[in-house]
Amino acid sequence: MPPESKPLRVLIADDEPLAAERLQLLLARAEGAQLVGTASDGDSAINLTEALSPDVLLLDIAMPGLDGISVARALAAQNPSPAVVFVTAFDQFAVAAFEVEAVDYLMKPVDPNRLQRALDRAQAYLQQRVSQPAPSGGSKWLEEFWASDLSGLVRIAARDVDRVSAERDYMRLHVGRRSWLIHHSMAALEEGLNPEIFVRLHRSAIVRKDFIAGFTRNQSGRWIARLADGTEQPVGRLYSDRVRAIAGR
Repeated sequence: MPPESKPLRVLIADDEPLAAERLQLLLARAEGAQLVGTASDGDSAINLTEALSPDVLLLDIAMPGLDGISVARALAAQNPSPAVVFVTAFDQFAVAAFEVEAVDYLMKPVDPNRLQRALDRAQAYLQQRVSQPAPSGGSKWLEEFWASDLSGLVRIAARDVDRVSAERDYMRLHVGRRSWLIHHSMAALEEGLNPEIFVRLHRSAIVRKDFIAGFTRNQSGRWIARLADGTEQPVGRLYSDRVRAIAGR
């Protein structure tokens, strides 16, 4: 961070004393951060945030009383609200973390370098918020996803997703040659993704419009979308009107 910047004022909220102590030790070694307090449950996290106005909240999810997701929702109404970084032993809350606009999502045990990156990201987020305040209500469209990765969790920008395919109770996000599973419904994705950018072509498939190279018909007259990576995506009968809309017919 720039030398003239003030240290980030950080509040830790974790009901496990050993986990909270480890975070304090890591924070003491991190650059550009200052601990201002600790909370051991959700209600205390809200009360201390209101009293201390921290820049960043390192927030556990599974806590007595209000869980971390509920705390983040409650604090979102504050102006200004702290940048929230979730610190948890569980990866199944990643989608919920995105929905409350978390800046980052760290898996326990926290790696010191990973914590530093999260603090740097929080600093950048706070600076951007000051220089470019978000419009009232924020964007109505999904802009990013959290997905499990071998190293923990990865943030995926919605604009980078080539297509989405359904796999039972999960959706697979395809980005180039890589893909990630997220716990989401196809209906929720169709509603949340910007229709100017994405189109649903099948009950189990959503495709980014500029990833479509063309359309052909098979022997039975069904539309087939040819995609930029050389693969093909059948168009469901209920979605054939989308082909005409894309082609301007």
